[in-house]
Amino acid sequence: MAGRTYYAPTGGLPPQTQLLTDRAVFTEAYAIIPKGTMSDIVASLLPNWEKTRAWIIARPLSGFAETFSQYIMEVLPGGGSDRPEPDAGAEGAMLVVEGQLTITLDGRKHTLAPGGFAFIPPASNWQVRNEGGVPARYHWIRKAYEYVDGLAAPDPVFANEAEIEPAAMPDTNGAWATTRFVDPADLRHDMHMTIVTLKPGGVIPFAETHVMEHGLYVLEGKAVYHLNQDWVEVEAGDFMWLRAFCPQACYAGGPGNFRYLLYKDVNRHPRLGGFGR
Repeated sequence: MAGRTYYAPTGGLPPQTQLLTDRAVFTEAYAIIPKGTMSDIVASLLPNWEKTRAWIIARPLSGFAETFSQYIMEVLPGGGSDRPEPDAGAEGAMLVVEGQLTITLDGRKHTLAPGGFAFIPPASNWQVRNEGGVPARYHWIRKAYEYVDGLAAPDPVFANEAEIEPAAMPDTNGAWATTRFVDPADLRHDMHMTIVTLKPGGVIPFAETHVMEHGLYVLEGKAVYHLNQDWVEVEAGDFMWLRAFCPQACYAGGPGNFRYLLYKDVNRHPRLGGFGR
């Protein structure tokens, strides 16, 4: 996949002359957070982090999407945290989109370049630093791990997209493919972070309607997405946040590939009596 790119926000503020009209929308079934929303005034600072800010683009909301939080992290040179995860029961998955990030897990360092992926199991001893000379920007998905009697928690994973052959969807002639960082048959995992690629003109040809919640961050290209009963245009830097059973399909617009980072919850029975019971 030569020529892959990864969009990363840089903050700032729009000029006073800019129109207020935008594509941001929040409905009962989905939300669109366009790239222009990632301004300085909506960034968050986090305890136990230095030289770092975060755009929190998804968080558990009762009656909407309840399983995960998704952040876009910006860590300046020398910044990071020795206590990044405040919840011992949380697992984490990360994708670096700009700069370099060094994760130390149980005393061993792993340096991730753009396209670098990390999965951190719950109750891990880990730290994160930007030891490079430019800002590091990466996605961080956090989820409360759902333990299953008889299944151990997953092992850590460190990988890079460039080293993984995308798996083509059947009957698409390679127009639609998924880059999987963990084995989808490994039932120890209760979430997946993948990269989906559609070539120009490629389509998701039916309205997927399923139990999994989604976060979809557009890394590259543009498309027209069908969400619930609406058609919306999205481009690199936009985020789509979908609750369970929201119908979804798309056409990739070209002229290059349309690629997005996908979160979904998998491999577990639905909780009865309310999530978090």
